[in-house]
Amino acid sequence: MSRRLPPLNALKAFEASGTTGSFTRAAELLHVTQSAVSRQVKQLEDILGVELLERRHHFLELTPAGRALLPVLRQSFDKIELSVRSILENTHLTRLKINVPPTFATRWLIPRLGTLKELHPELDLTITTALQDNLVESTELDCAIRFGTGDWDTIDNIQLMQESHIAVCAPALLAREGGARTLDFNRYTLLHVLKGSGRFHTWEHWLRAAQIEDVHTEGGIEFDLLEMAIKAAIHGVGITIADRNMITRELASGQLVQVNDVVVPGNRGYWFVTRPDQADLPHLLVFRHWLEQEIEMAAQTIGSV
Repeated sequence: MSRRLPPLNALKAFEASGTTGSFTRAAELLHVTQSAVSRQVKQLEDILGVELLERRHHFLELTPAGRALLPVLRQSFDKIELSVRSILENTHLTRLKINVPPTFATRWLIPRLGTLKELHPELDLTITTALQDNLVESTELDCAIRFGTGDWDTIDNIQLMQESHIAVCAPALLAREGGARTLDFNRYTLLHVLKGSGRFHTWEHWLRAAQIEDVHTEGGIEFDLLEMAIKAAIHGVGITIADRNMITRELASGQLVQVNDVVVPGNRGYWFVTRPDQADLPHLLVFRHWLEQEIEMAAQTIGSV
């Protein structure tokens, strides 16, 4: 069959440039020079007789024609790479490559992987915990679990669970107060989780919901992962605000106890994200349905704690 297609390199150059919004970044991804990428995109525009990218001062902006072509190319290249990878690895798409947040991996996912293998022994996993995945820019990953509000462009997402914040500490700290369920928080070290150059404001949100005033939240110990704040709380270092979904085992075993009965829904959560139109691929469906079932069972366990 004869197909009238532009040169493959020109299509690849446009797909990378349109996705990243930068000739420089596209050149890095394709391992060629910036001028080569720019030249190939111009060649494609000349062949099509229409402009695909508007060259701004610091970025590239898709034209209407570019917006129409980009998702088609992205999906086509993704399907080609998935098929090639399946042949090379001889996995028949049974190896799932996924990136997940570090705390979610260690506290929620890993303890449940035995159940996944029992139910689906044919499904193999490659799990990474990069703080930022490259799902959009590369087909190296099949999917990802992201922590956030779900406002990501160019990907499909399904919410798995929402944060549910509670204040927790080691039982020994409560024992100092004779087992009281409320504490004078200013007498204890507050444990915080960092967000970029600042902090997540979970302590302020929780104190406001608990109607507790005059607590000095400026001090305390800061960690860049919730996992470390939880570990510090278990070891009696201080009190932290933690997502209840991540500490179910510690609450059930008594390693951590809830301070006060206030539960504050967070504005972030965990999301299952895929490239467009790939969420229904068989191995992704198997994994997502298993996640949803486990989350439902975990919610029932939380309700009984």
